[in-house]
Amino acid sequence: MHPMLETINSPADLRRLPRPQLAKLAQELRSYLLESVSRTGGHLSSNLGTVELTVALHYVFNTPEDRLVWDVGHQTYPHKILTGRRERMPSLRQFGGLSGFPRRDESEYDTFGTAHSSTSISAALGMALAAKQKGESRHAVAIIGDGALSAGMAFEALNNAGVSDCKLLVILNDNDMSISPPVGALNRYLAQLMSGQFYAAAKSVGKQVLKNAPPLFELAKRLESHAKGMVVPATLFENFGFNYIGPIDGHDLDSLIPTLENIRQLKGPQFLHVVTKKGQGYKLAEADPIAYHGPGKFDPAVGLTKPATPPKPTFTQVFGRWLCDMAEQDKRLVGITPAMREGSGMVEFHQRFPERYHDVGIAEQHAVTFAAGMACEGLKPVVAIYSTFLQRGYDQLVHDVALQNLPVVFALDRAGLVGADGATHAGAYDIPFVRCIPNMALACPADENECRQLLSTAYAQNHPVAVRYPRGAGAGVPTQAGLEGLPYGKGEIRHTGSGVALLAFGTLLYPALEAARRLGITVVNMRWAKPLDTELLLQVAASHQALVTLEEGALMGGAGSAVAEALAEAGVVKPLLHLGLPDEFIEHGDPAQLLASLGLDAAGIEASVLARFGELVPMRGGKPHLKSVA
Repeated sequence: MHPMLETINSPADLRRLPRPQLAKLAQELRSYLLESVSRTGGHLSSNLGTVELTVALHYVFNTPEDRLVWDVGHQTYPHKILTGRRERMPSLRQFGGLSGFPRRDESEYDTFGTAHSSTSISAALGMALAAKQKGESRHAVAIIGDGALSAGMAFEALNNAGVSDCKLLVILNDNDMSISPPVGALNRYLAQLMSGQFYAAAKSVGKQVLKNAPPLFELAKRLESHAKGMVVPATLFENFGFNYIGPIDGHDLDSLIPTLENIRQLKGPQFLHVVTKKGQGYKLAEADPIAYHGPGKFDPAVGLTKPATPPKPTFTQVFGRWLCDMAEQDKRLVGITPAMREGSGMVEFHQRFPERYHDVGIAEQHAVTFAAGMACEGLKPVVAIYSTFLQRGYDQLVHDVALQNLPVVFALDRAGLVGADGATHAGAYDIPFVRCIPNMALACPADENECRQLLSTAYAQNHPVAVRYPRGAGAGVPTQAGLEGLPYGKGEIRHTGSGVALLAFGTLLYPALEAARRLGITVVNMRWAKPLDTELLLQVAASHQALVTLEEGALMGGAGSAVAEALAEAGVVKPLLHLGLPDEFIEHGDPAQLLASLGLDAAGIEASVLARFGELVPMRGGKPHLKSVA
């Protein structure tokens, strides 16, 4: 089925192939990629678009001695297949299997771990200058997409790199396609000018016309470096100090390989612009690259299909509906996203309220301060941002929003574990990093209805509030129709027992209830990590012999720490057990499997309570319930 590909176990094998055979290898690689991802799920469109580019890079450069740094890294499946990991592709993004992103501990060919956008140029520049300092002759290549190039960090790196005399190549993979449609003046500039169609056509015609008049042809060549800046972005990147080359067809190996071979001989920072197509070679993905950006399992012959029974609404969908409903009621509301319209559930809001929708591109820092500026003028900004991406705007959260006590709502999607995307995308740290900031509040809804209600509560406050909720669906609790909120900073007792009380923050309420019903102990739905409902906490502490906190977030500095601090402040000494995410990065895998492995499912909670406080668990049938430990 893939006879040539099966002979490639490293780039050294690839480099032994005659160049005419590379097109056949690329064809087999694309076929294998489609078959593999359709069985496991994962990023598809982006990987189909980088097949030829990956083949060319490993063919021309002496990897891993020459360093390849892939921006974001969700387009590296061809790279993984060609670097000895073909046989492991069936384990992609599964517990104990291959990561969906580059990882240094997975392969020597993964020279830099990535998953967040716009880091490649900085990392590659660091590698190139390190090689120069050590007297080593190697190249560093950063491969960055046009969407990622819109981020400020990329331009900080370009600014630094342009004055650095080192073997650095930046490749712009221009597919006019980020996860959400790319936005902004820079993107328009890239999309209109960097496609280079007019320039390429004009240059070709000009050469044909002038080649019979050598003096004029030579004059045109000398003027070209100045004139081309009027129709292509050479001026932009050359003013940064780069030698700009392109654009060239990123699917044409006969263009890619000679160009890369020539660039490899040049000195100083180089900038190569290649034009590719997301989903290349699979018509369904070419037609709808967003739908095929990160599909689950599917039949390639059929394509994506809708499930026979509608799934439960996700927290993301609950947020999207709340946002539209609140916007109908309050014309001050504006919605802001850093390039995650689809992922954050804002498509309908964008369609219905285009003038109040702001996609600022891959620019989390700007998104937060932009929201602060709007709040200063009396608007009510709602920033829809993944928990893991808010980390990138932390200074702005502290300095520009909280310090000025501005009423910005942060809808933190993907809080807690995210499953197949792994540690880089897990929202493990938002409780610790939000609750330590003055003026900030943080709500932890337990289910879909509470998510809607707590978003309304957050919106009603006159200071910054974050609402954290996980990826996917919850317990399936139907959402109310209205926009009524819940009491600010207040929790509730959801199950009454004795001896031990479980204090649940967020969706772990439901496995806690399951465990508590078997153990006969109490469950409290705390709802707020900050402000903590200290009145309810002290009431429960006074009537129980031990307390257990539960959170799908980092234990260090988390909600459990808040409980311990509150008890210490009140002078209450009580046995405490904290259950949550340990002080380690949690790998990729099925979310339920990961929670179970961490003891955060019902069985794990029950076992932990019995192991620590078994003597306090109520009696059943005249015997302690300790037998459940087994």
